[in-house]
Amino acid sequence: MMLKKEIQRKRIQKYFIDAATRVIEEEGINSITLRKVSDIAGYNSATLYNYFESVNHVKMLAAMRFIRPYADQLPEFILGYKDAYDKTLLIWKCFLNHAFRSPQIYHAIFFANLNNPIHDYVKEYYQIYPEDLIQTDTNINTMLLNSNLPDRNTVLLEECVEEGFLDRADFEELNNMLVLIFNGMLSKIINGEINDPVELLIERTYKYIKICFNGYLKK
Repeated sequence: MMLKKEIQRKRIQKYFIDAATRVIEEEGINSITLRKVSDIAGYNSATLYNYFESVNHVKMLAAMRFIRPYADQLPEFILGYKDAYDKTLLIWKCFLNHAFRSPQIYHAIFFANLNNPIHDYVKEYYQIYPEDLIQTDTNINTMLLNSNLPDRNTVLLEECVEEGFLDRADFEELNNMLVLIFNGMLSKIINGEINDPVELLIERTYKYIKICFNGYLKK
């Protein structure tokens, strides 16, 4: 009986998430409203709150549909990495390449205004759409399941500590600085404060991240 209820719950959640996905595709993520999503899903607005805490909850899960290209490209992008240091920088570059091309989508995921820790919602998404979780090494899947940026970065920096590139004492400070670099640049893009070509913004931000990272490497 419980299994049947859970299947039904996920099915109705998909109706709402797919509806929000359609709004994103046709009008953009900032056009998502309770009424639009409910009308497309075929339910009244009150029904949404039986399955989600808010419209932002639906928006965040729908935005997850659009990071599949990043998840798909990631294993190939880091193929042949030499060590944990190389792997970390490659993952950041792949991430920047996708985030800066879809800034509103990535902002809706990584800076969502929700009640619970963000990784809870990411795990929920992959429970609803398990086919979207890539089959790759354990640490990358762990990272993908952590939408919280510091937690995602922690997975990578832990490997760097284990391989002797970083001192654990510097771990938290470096993590915070890398996230601040990304957050600052993404916010400037969204707010229209910089209008440089996206390729230039990716390279510039990657350079900042690399310089910061190199400043903490063990001599």
